[in-house]
Amino acid sequence: MTRTATITRATFETQIELTLDLDTQGTIEIATGVGYLDHILTLFAKHGRFGLTIQAQGDLGVDAHHLVEDVGLVLGEAFRQALGDKQGIERYGAQFIPMDETLTRTVVDLSGRPYFVCQAELTTPVLGQLETETIPDFWQAFTNQLAANVHISVLYGRNTHHKIESIFKAMGRTMRQAVTINPDIIGVNSTKGQL
Repeated sequence: MTRTATITRATFETQIELTLDLDTQGTIEIATGVGYLDHILTLFAKHGRFGLTIQAQGDLGVDAHHLVEDVGLVLGEAFRQALGDKQGIERYGAQFIPMDETLTRTVVDLSGRPYFVCQAELTTPVLGQLETETIPDFWQAFTNQLAANVHISVLYGRNTHHKIESIFKAMGRTMRQAVTINPDIIGVNSTKGQL
């Protein structure tokens, strides 16, 4: 079974083409026009062991918000498509990831029900071209399209760069855990019979 998806989204604000491979650590190529966004998405794919290519353009003359949110939306949709009927997947993932003085916890349930909680004080307003207030918006869009429970908590830390990097590393590892196929799971990991 090939667990891949390619999504193309074009609006008046953004143009995005994204390919995701859940099971092959192959290519990671991210080009959004926002350097820090490219960096953290690369971290997500590397630590999640996903193949991920993203070519994206957005109305950066306004700000990065539309682009960041829409990339989150398309990434969530790609995971949803690549997972198919979710037969045999672990479903749940949870990780604690340190980065220097920062410690972040992320928890995911691929439940088919979107619910998002983010507890993170991102006190530096801009990193490079990226407005840090868009980070929760990215994960909210991802959560909605994936239809999952996603809980992100930066437990403590000082440096906003470290906080955001630890979130993306932790979410990569959490998603890897949740999407992993376990041969001991028969069918779908739910008493409902579907996720």
